[in-house]
Amino acid sequence: MLFNSYVFIFFFLPLTFFVYFCLNKLRLTKVSKVFLVCASLFFYSWWNLSYVPLIIGSIFFNYLISKLLINDNYNSKIPKKIYLVFGIFANIMLLGYFKYADFFIENCNLFFTTNFQALNLLLPLAISFFTFQQIGYLVDSYNREINENDFVNYSLFVSFFPQLIAGPIVHHKEMMPQFANIRNKIINYKNISIGLFIFVIGLFKKVVIADTFSFWVSAGFDSAINLNFFEAWLTSLSYSCQLYFDFSGYVDMAIGAALLFNIKLPINFNSPYKSTNIQDFWRRWHITLSRFLKEYIYLPLGGNKRSELRACLNLMATFIIGGFWHGAGWLFIFWGFLHGFALIVLKFWKQLNLKLWSWISIFITFNFVNFTWIFFRATKWSDALKVLKGMLSFKDIELLLHNQLSFGVFNNLDPQIAGFNFKLIKLYKFILRPDINIFIIFSIAFALFITFVFPNSHQLSRNFKPNIIYSFTVVFCYLCL
Repeated sequence: MLFNSYVFIFFFLPLTFFVYFCLNKLRLTKVSKVFLVCASLFFYSWWNLSYVPLIIGSIFFNYLISKLLINDNYNSKIPKKIYLVFGIFANIMLLGYFKYADFFIENCNLFFTTNFQALNLLLPLAISFFTFQQIGYLVDSYNREINENDFVNYSLFVSFFPQLIAGPIVHHKEMMPQFANIRNKIINYKNISIGLFIFVIGLFKKVVIADTFSFWVSAGFDSAINLNFFEAWLTSLSYSCQLYFDFSGYVDMAIGAALLFNIKLPINFNSPYKSTNIQDFWRRWHITLSRFLKEYIYLPLGGNKRSELRACLNLMATFIIGGFWHGAGWLFIFWGFLHGFALIVLKFWKQLNLKLWSWISIFITFNFVNFTWIFFRATKWSDALKVLKGMLSFKDIELLLHNQLSFGVFNNLDPQIAGFNFKLIKLYKFILRPDINIFIIFSIAFALFITFVFPNSHQLSRNFKPNIIYSFTVVFCYLCL
């Protein structure tokens, strides 16, 4: 079930909200949690019912392992660390089987000229997120940072629907004490106001902005045979905008939906394109994933406490793993490698004690991120090289000056057939002249203006006061859907 679907907005979310707080009002707090777990599993099953036993089995398994790790009366001859390693290994194997089995089979056939048949497994929804979240839980249990003995609470921690599908990856101590707080068991109208405001903003980002850019991205990456200078840059910038508003929109909807239940999820997105360096970018982009990679991979490898070389290797290993986590392909691995390499370069740059103006730093960082997103989006190396080659075809600028350059990739794209948002079609037809290229340029400029100039949703929510401005913003965003 998608956050931007009608069934979620008009049926699932209000019904779950109403029943949950009615049960709490009747002081059936345990029942309310059980209901929320069942509702979350129903939310998950909407995508594919056959994978519900997978997440339930994963919850049972990790709960039993965690019980061993936090047991004060543990007297077995087997060290707890063995159970921890076994639990982590089992989670990784589960993730590896569904997400990476075909990748390894394909590469095995390629390098060793074997002929193994691909499994063609359908990737279970959210497996990367609930696996990482539970690995973190096991490590925290081993380190005595958690003392959870209630299976319902643990199930709710893993399955709570706003953060189930794509994060944020939360710590137990961040979320479950909020469910235990008696004040959070009654309806909070301020939280409802802020939650709905953030949710609608996120919905606008996803449906109106991100989904519109997706058609131009597909035209440039997947359909075009060659791209000239301007087509390539419009393609890459469109994807940077699409990914930014798609992910930030989802984060907003997750935080907004959780806030309706008086649960404050951790900030997971904080205007990353305003970053002044690549380290700053990873402190702003997918913040909880960056935290996980740091706490459970980088620091256990030794962090920067050893030699300079070892610190660089740890950085590179962490980001290659992070790239591979995003997808089973060499392009994702290379994307992670590029970011790891950039962090190593930054490490040595700081030692030189050289400083740049902030706007130059932001410009360099954004263009590096825009460049690396090409490898993140491309499905084949040839697609990535096609876009890169076009972006470096500076001779096309001269052709444009002599009106000898066309934008055939986008000129042949009918906005109505492509499925653009209806309101944007009207804008396209009646406000702008009928030239798709002007529309694309205008859209990118508008999106980047929002990105670099406007405050983000978190900043807006901190200053939230129900008034006509915020009401107008919500109504405007809703009418654009």
